[in-house]
Amino acid sequence: MRTIPILKNKIFLYLTEFFAGMSVMAVELGASRLLAPYFSSSQIVWTIIIGTIMIAMALGNIYGGRSADKNPNPDKLYTRILVAAVWIAAIPVVGKYIILGISGLLIFTVNTNFLIWAAFAACMVIFVFPLFLLGTVTPSLVKYSVDSLEDSGSIVGTLGAFNTIGSIIGTFVPTFLSIPAVGTSVTFLIFAAILLALGLIYFISIRNGLRKSAVAAVLFFLCCGAGASDSFAFWETDLAYEGESIYNYLQVKESDRSVILSTNVLFGVQSILMKDEGLTGMYYDYAMAAPLMTGREKPSDCNTLILGMGTGTYAHQCRAYYGDMPVEGVEIDEKITKLARAYFELPEDVKVTTYDGRAYLNAIDEKYDVIMVDAYQDITIPFQMSSTEFFTLVKDHLTENGVMVVNMNMRGSGEDSINAYLADTISTVFDQVYTVDVKGSTNRELFASNAPNMLANLESHKETVADESLLVMMDVVSDGLTAYEAGDRIMTDDKAPVELLGMRVIDELIRNEVAYYKEIYEEQGITGVINAL
Repeated sequence: MRTIPILKNKIFLYLTEFFAGMSVMAVELGASRLLAPYFSSSQIVWTIIIGTIMIAMALGNIYGGRSADKNPNPDKLYTRILVAAVWIAAIPVVGKYIILGISGLLIFTVNTNFLIWAAFAACMVIFVFPLFLLGTVTPSLVKYSVDSLEDSGSIVGTLGAFNTIGSIIGTFVPTFLSIPAVGTSVTFLIFAAILLALGLIYFISIRNGLRKSAVAAVLFFLCCGAGASDSFAFWETDLAYEGESIYNYLQVKESDRSVILSTNVLFGVQSILMKDEGLTGMYYDYAMAAPLMTGREKPSDCNTLILGMGTGTYAHQCRAYYGDMPVEGVEIDEKITKLARAYFELPEDVKVTTYDGRAYLNAIDEKYDVIMVDAYQDITIPFQMSSTEFFTLVKDHLTENGVMVVNMNMRGSGEDSINAYLADTISTVFDQVYTVDVKGSTNRELFASNAPNMLANLESHKETVADESLLVMMDVVSDGLTAYEAGDRIMTDDKAPVELLGMRVIDELIRNEVAYYKEIYEEQGITGVINAL
């Protein structure tokens, strides 16, 4: 191996290892944020991301070691780093299109585990190659750094330390700094720029490879111009707000009738504000029955806690129909609360605590007449809020005649659906459990209490409802309520497979939604599907 001045004192090699480790972790975290708006941020998706990256790194380690033994030329390593930089910079430009293209293809060819296959295929196409290239860094640097067996241990250890420290920084910076501040797309570009700088410094110092360096720089800046946008829903042109927080992708859409918050690009409404102050037509209307089920003479006296406040739809509806009800909420995502104040008319006197719902219950002693659990979002169901221990905690914070209402948003068929597990678990804690399906959606509302007169309270208090539309809605709820027959599918803190159970329901929902188009596809091909759309 020829002597290269910039590598002679090994500092540049250590810095290469440091920034390579940093970039790997940053890309991994960026991958989760790129996929989350389309596939959710569940443990399943995280497992796919980590597994895919480990595959890429392992293959890169093998290839990098063999390549360094065969031809120990640092030019090849830094060329690979340049290529990785350009590829990572291109992810904001083409990544979302690749995800949608793969999803569109697989939705017609995969019958089960769609989320797994689509997320895995997207990860393989988008992330394996650049991380494979970065996986070649460590074995190559060992070859260039070790001069003799006497110092091999200390040099390899130092390289490992630089890689680990870089990985630590690459874990914290995207999560707490770059993604909340400038978004996922710019985060990819920042770390691509770091890798590009490593390659450019190397080739400029040796006065060689300047043409490839110039090409890489031009491609990088083209990607910066085309990919700096943080829009995941690129087909939307009238969004009032689109951005990201530490926890979520956030999208606010406003129409003449409503303002809607979504945390998923492809489907779902997380919160809604009706401009005419009317009913939402969603599960919030059904949940309005909970204050009537308590022993309070007037619903406006019900002390209400909402776990999973969102932008305050339920609080807004309770105040609109029941008067100045004491309501407070817990929302883990502070940015959602800020959007609630800015776009959804959440009153300043409605207290919202930025905290995990279960942790909040552990920290307080107050009791409530109504506790609404609305923390389940598509496949992302927090296991710590689905166990007997959690629901016992909720019961302990209810008054004697208090009612818990739970929004279960993935109603599926079959005895092994996620909602069956949730209802069975709740039934081990509460004596009275009733469910009602929300018409026109996949939601199901569950009402639970230890007060035997819960339904009688609803019937008697309905007569006090002054608003005719709400009274009709309460009749719908009353007629649809069904006493739940408990089974033995119990979830605990130790065992709560909520994501796998949720994935089954999503598969079922997808099959039902695309059945019509799948039939057209089988008969007429993709042209028929396009015409049908």
